[in-house]
Amino acid sequence: MFIQRFLSAVILIPIVVWATYTGGLWFFAIIALVASVAGYEFFQMMRLGGYKPSCCWGLVLIWLLLADARYPAWQLAKPALTGVMVLSLSWQLFKKDTSTPTVDWALTIVGGLYLGWMPGHFISLRDAPQGLEWMVLALLTTWGADTGAYFIGLSLGRHKSFPRLSPKKTWEGTIGGWFCGVAVTLLVGLYIGLGFVHSLVLGALVSTFLPLGDLAVSMMKRQVGVKDTSNLIPGHGGMLDRIDSLLFAVVVVYYYARWVVGFTI
Repeated sequence: MFIQRFLSAVILIPIVVWATYTGGLWFFAIIALVASVAGYEFFQMMRLGGYKPSCCWGLVLIWLLLADARYPAWQLAKPALTGVMVLSLSWQLFKKDTSTPTVDWALTIVGGLYLGWMPGHFISLRDAPQGLEWMVLALLTTWGADTGAYFIGLSLGRHKSFPRLSPKKTWEGTIGGWFCGVAVTLLVGLYIGLGFVHSLVLGALVSTFLPLGDLAVSMMKRQVGVKDTSNLIPGHGGMLDRIDSLLFAVVVVYYYARWVVGFTI
């Protein structure tokens, strides 16, 4: 398992680093691809649970929300959400192969929002002033916390933290990951000129929300009875399994940078 995880990381990390460094349309394209795959996994996962959300309408909403993040002057979010809500709900009126049309419609909209609106923050953050530095901080903090939690939990983990949602997670791994995340944020934050206090506070916030993003997807998987969102990435599961923590991390970094720091370093 570790070898598979390591080899997958060796292949994927350079792609992420290149896209993040390049920015612009290439970064937008990579995020759109990742969000689309994760969205497809979400809708297929819900189908395994007996529901029938519309993958088509969900993906349309994802693409429109990502386009809104890339081109905010177009103001696509409100008409996109309104249009997809109306059309997807109308679509359910004519479907005869489901006994849960209201739930199916709700999952379509929620899936589109979850994997369109939240990944859109990657694009907004990268396109912001000093966007490269902010994205590097978000990525390295997430990777540092996840790696620390994995190895510390593997070697020292004894006390289960959320057995109802994720039987393998321990308090030792969670706490160790938190400290690793804070340490990485401090190092990166000081390097890019963010300052000690901002780096410490942001590191604490990101490291606190990271495991919640992971647990949220674990909750979904547990409800529909699957182990991974897919088997796309050897040793890691699906694309959604890989970005669940990052989705929460990038939101925290974006709003901290926008509201507290003001996108200046």
